[in-house]
Amino acid sequence: MTRRAIGSLDVSLVGIGCNNFGARLDQDGTSAVVHAALDAGINFFDTADIYGNTQSEVLLGVALRERRDEAIVATKFGMGTAPGTEFRTDPEYVRLAIEASLKRLNMSTIDLYQLHLPSDPMNLLDTLGVLAELRDEGKIREIGCSNFDGAMLRHAATLTSAGITFKSVQDQYSLLYRTPEHDDTLAACAELGVGFLPYYPLANGWLTGKFDPDAPLVEGTRLANMPVERQGVWMSDEIRDRVRRLRVISEQTGISLLTLAFSWLAKKPEVSSVIAGASNPDQVRANAAAVVDLSDDVRRLLDDATA
Repeated sequence: MTRRAIGSLDVSLVGIGCNNFGARLDQDGTSAVVHAALDAGINFFDTADIYGNTQSEVLLGVALRERRDEAIVATKFGMGTAPGTEFRTDPEYVRLAIEASLKRLNMSTIDLYQLHLPSDPMNLLDTLGVLAELRDEGKIREIGCSNFDGAMLRHAATLTSAGITFKSVQDQYSLLYRTPEHDDTLAACAELGVGFLPYYPLANGWLTGKFDPDAPLVEGTRLANMPVERQGVWMSDEIRDRVRRLRVISEQTGISLLTLAFSWLAKKPEVSSVIAGASNPDQVRANAAAVVDLSDDVRRLLDDATA
């Protein structure tokens, strides 16, 4: 498995999103996914304190108990772990949040600690300051952010007095959602040396190849379970048309839609790891094998079909 850098961390080009842990998967299911990933050369696991009603971190920690040194663990903070909890990034809260995550994970250090949502720009310096203290105390190795655009990344990079900088940004990005190309995010990553971590790389299931854009939704899937307002976006005629075009390219090239989706992202030099969830070891192995070197002609076809 190819590895790329996030600051001082070497992460696998394919990562595991841990949102299923504690939600769709119990401890046995989580451990099966985690061990299959490590065996396949995947070392990057991305969770958050809110995933699985706080149980994702717990289950991941148990699964890694005997193999912690093989893994790079990323988690997030800031959104609050109890219903109605307000979004907070003040130093007092950050210290409470990391101690809670370390306890749930049963670890002494978090490799990549990520701010889950943009905070008030006026408070960001204070947030970075406490993160620098936590790094110096050995509780974190690197820091990242999520749902930042290029302007936000550039602003954060000016706060040098904090003594620490974001080394990664995690945003939605796929063949069906290409906003990071147009809102300055990828350009900022390239200029600032920030690793980009795309989430929803399979566009809520459309790019797995399992769903026909002309057929009814499969009950129980992510697309079918979406709130109505989100379905209005992801079930639109525009999205369905793009999926049809991508299916034609898959048929013409003999390359699965899953492989096209992963490999298109992996070719981007700003991308450090393509994060995707998995419900079982077979999905893990499929994801691990889904990165190939696409020709320039195939990449142009994909770009044109989804521009």
